[in-house]
Amino acid sequence: MPWSNQNGGGGPWGGGGNNQGPWGQGPNRPRGSGGKGGPPDLEDIIRRGQDQLRNIVPGGFNGGVTVIVLAIVAVFWLIQCVYTVQPDERGVELRFGKPRETVSMPGLHFHFWPMDTVEIVKVTEQLLNVGGTQGSSNTAGGLMLSGDQNILNVRFNVLYQISDARAYLFNVESPAQTLQQVSESAMREVVGRRPAQDAFRDRRLEIASEVANIIQDTMSRYNSGISVNKVTIEDVAPPREVADAFQEVQRADQDKQRLVEEANQYANQKLGQARGDGARIREDAAAYKDRVVKEAEGEAQRFIAIDEEYSKAPDVTRKRLFLETMEQVLKNSKKVIIEEKQGVVPYLPLNEISRPSQQGG
Repeated sequence: MPWSNQNGGGGPWGGGGNNQGPWGQGPNRPRGSGGKGGPPDLEDIIRRGQDQLRNIVPGGFNGGVTVIVLAIVAVFWLIQCVYTVQPDERGVELRFGKPRETVSMPGLHFHFWPMDTVEIVKVTEQLLNVGGTQGSSNTAGGLMLSGDQNILNVRFNVLYQISDARAYLFNVESPAQTLQQVSESAMREVVGRRPAQDAFRDRRLEIASEVANIIQDTMSRYNSGISVNKVTIEDVAPPREVADAFQEVQRADQDKQRLVEEANQYANQKLGQARGDGARIREDAAAYKDRVVKEAEGEAQRFIAIDEEYSKAPDVTRKRLFLETMEQVLKNSKKVIIEEKQGVVPYLPLNEISRPSQQGG
């Protein structure tokens, strides 16, 4: 052919008799079959690996795969059969879905999976917020009606722990949600029997204690395995729509209470003063009565004594009475001595002169 002649019979790309390819080189030789500098043969590597695997695994390559799969399944089954219970947890094993009587305590345990499964719950004290949190828009659960027809937004916390893990898991469906609903119902019941003032300031601790007792009684009747430790009232406030009006009412009530207290204080002060004055007047009257009676009794005794003396010596007694009477009459009067012949006699009252000097000293 023309192209054969032109290329010297080496093919259409001028291979010639040197066994060269169309691009001027010879045909490629199989890998690994030529010189030492060629790349390794992939089939040879796979073949060598199969030979080594046959030597390691008894029964040949096909039987070894089965053994490996069985070993992997056994390891997986063993891992599933072993479980750990932490110190703050309790485990309840189930055999074919039915809970067993025993409760797994903290530690490492073994059960036959998949016939047996385990449910693990935490038994430490937990906090349940009821009525929403501060700044939350979900406050519908905290709105309740008080005994005096006021609407209150009550937010409170329930501290509880799981006392019976088996009862908690299988006696009540959704025990946490049930506890929340029971807590809301108990708080509504207690607040609905009391005026709003008790929830605001006066009797919060009493309300919380009563609510805790109601929650515990209800959850015990449900056999829920939950123990209520404490109920704390976080905040009591009116709804935002009537907060301003409610605060005005509260301020008016506080002013009323303040005025009543001031009036009671004033009344107690005046009443105490009046009672003191009355007691003093009664004491003075009693003292005056005793003094007058004693004086009258003394005068009567003196008159009797004088009468007895007068019956014994009338003249002497009469004269003595006259002199004593004149002494009493003239004791505080100015004295003037008049003689029949001399007239007025000068009189020097020494007692009256010395009296001012003694008072001054």
